[in-house]
Amino acid sequence: MISIGEVESIKIHCVRLKKGDDIKKFITNYSTENNIQAGVILSSVGCVINGRIRLADGKSIRELEERLEIISINGTLSLDGSHLHISYSDIKGMVIGGHLVEGNIINTTCELVIGEFSQYSFKRSFDEETGYKEIEITERK
Repeated sequence: MISIGEVESIKIHCVRLKKGDDIKKFITNYSTENNIQAGVILSSVGCVINGRIRLADGKSIRELEERLEIISINGTLSLDGSHLHISYSDIKGMVIGGHLVEGNIINTTCELVIGEFSQYSFKRSFDEETGYKEIEITERK
């Protein structure tokens, strides 16, 4: 499904995660507590004490047991769940990324900006072709 339209309004959420926060859990809880039905990550910067990503095969989890700089977090948020990816750089400046899963723990901070679209609703339903819960975009009335 493709949805094309002008956005009437975007509500901006600016939040700071602190040392010890789990990025995925924080975003999930924040989205639920603030009833974000259609959101996107607009900006992210910070660092973690360890990273944890799901790789492109859709199954393998890679543990990154080192301090890493957050290069980007991007994706969509809904009350049915989120689809988020994260990129990191290590001490040598090498970059790695993948699907964000639980276990990415903030070292000092993470500055996160979320955009919420009031006229849309993102829902997720199982897609037999992909084997995942995929986004469905509808206009709210």
